Amino acid sequence: MEYTIEDLIKEEAAYIGEKINEIVPREVDAEVEEFVLKVENEAGEIVGGCVAEAYEYRWSRMFLDTLWVDERYRHHGIGSSILREVERIAREKGCRVVTLGTASYMARPFYEKHGYAVFTTLKKANGYLSYSLVKYLDRERPDYVPTDNSGARFRVSPGGEDDTERILKGLSEYSEAYEPEYESVDFCKKLVDRDGNFAAGVIADVEKGAAGFVEALFVEEPLRGQGLGTRLLREVEALAQANGASMVLTSAGDWNVAFFRKNGYLPRGELRDVPKGHDCYELYKTLERAQ
Repeated sequence: MEYTIEDLIKEEAAYIGEKINEIVPREVDAEVEEFVLKVENEAGEIVGGCVAEAYEYRWSRMFLDTLWVDERYRHHGIGSSILREVERIAREKGCRVVTLGTASYMARPFYEKHGYAVFTTLKKANGYLSYSLVKYLDRERPDYVPTDNSGARFRVSPGGEDDTERILKGLSEYSEAYEPEYESVDFCKKLVDRDGNFAAGVIADVEKGAAGFVEALFVEEPLRGQGLGTRLLREVEALAQANGASMVLTSAGDWNVAFFRKNGYLPRGELRDVPKGHDCYELYKTLERAQ
């Protein structure tokens, strides 16, 4: 049967997410949640905080998306206070690990002092390295105590939407001296049969001049093994190539990693026994430069 490519609509994107959740092992699934923490000085100014994306609970892990401390208040233990509170919440939620990303110009040594270990390394087009780090919360480690802990006088408290904007802006202002703001191109497509019936879909994006990322890919069960998923994957790779990206990244669990391996994706990092009884992988595929 012939299939054509069309744009996904919002309802179909939600459908893909629902169907993927049905495929993954039961113990992996969970509700989506997000929280923000902030630190204010005596004048009520936000001088630090974090944004954590709780959708990673479905992998029995907390993902720390952003942690920022105002340059005037660094090296006083504020970052450590925020990180300890993130870990406390993660334990409360039943997470086994906390994962996060950082770069070679950022705070890798800070996280390593707190017991985090690198599990992926990626050289970016601009020459900097990006890292993914993990800390297993069920492994006993002595707490790191900063030499200067004077920042402990500032309390870590829950934040809101406005606080999120300030925290993200603070980190962005710091990062822009090292990395450009990449223009992003969304790629949300589906394959439909001649009658317009949904057969498969992919949700992805490409940062121009950097990398593409496949967030979700789904093929209806009766149509699997016919190359539909591979066709959509090739479409993402072609778009990434056309926009100067050097690679495509994705993540997978032991229940679906074989598909990506078959299509040339290689592991760049692995989380063992996360969630318990399963392994998760970060994958990449290098692309040839478009002529």
